[in-house]
Amino acid sequence: MKYSKTDRLILDSYAAMIEGLSTYLGSVYEISLHSLEDYNHSVVKIMNGYHSGRSAGAPLTDLALNMLKRIHDQGLSSTEEFTSYKAVNPVGEHLKSSTIPILGENNRVIGILCINLYLDSPFPEILDSLTGTRSEDMEQEYFASDMSDALAKSINDARSQVMFNNNISAVNKNKELIRILHEKGIFRIKNSVSHVAKALGISKNTVYLHLRGIAKDEEE
Repeated sequence: MKYSKTDRLILDSYAAMIEGLSTYLGSVYEISLHSLEDYNHSVVKIMNGYHSGRSAGAPLTDLALNMLKRIHDQGLSSTEEFTSYKAVNPVGEHLKSSTIPILGENNRVIGILCINLYLDSPFPEILDSLTGTRSEDMEQEYFASDMSDALAKSINDARSQVMFNNNISAVNKNKELIRILHEKGIFRIKNSVSHVAKALGISKNTVYLHLRGIAKDEEE
């Protein structure tokens, strides 16, 4: 199969993605990315490959070949049973697995993403994969119902940080609040300047003035 530039970019994006996915899921998951350019050396990226003893350059599995044959004969809709299934490997280890086709240009299958959860892993390792280590910092995440809600929450959080901080003079509180929102990436959101200006009771021009000042400070 000859790949286009777009096909290769898609596979490269998956290669980068599975690194983060592996960090999130933990060591009990083996995650592999296959390119269909060469079935004999299809694995182009693998995380925690020690589980199966595989590394980059390993061949496509028989189950993946089965899935590709089914896609060829019956279409993509026939692969539902490959999304989540139980399996046993040659050494008797139990797995919960997922084999997912990756689409490139013209809706053709150019790769496969395989995720294997090793169910026989030591329980502490499984628990650590589910919960993370106790030493990790806890981040707070707010699940907003819409973008206006998300903006309001961010503005209120920044206001709490600034308005009761006696080390920040009254004249600089709005600028510092806008700096906090800028550092959080809030002004990448469409119409965020209007929302911030209204919430702070200032004009949009004043918000832009502070943002220009912040940008100038960052350049120095």
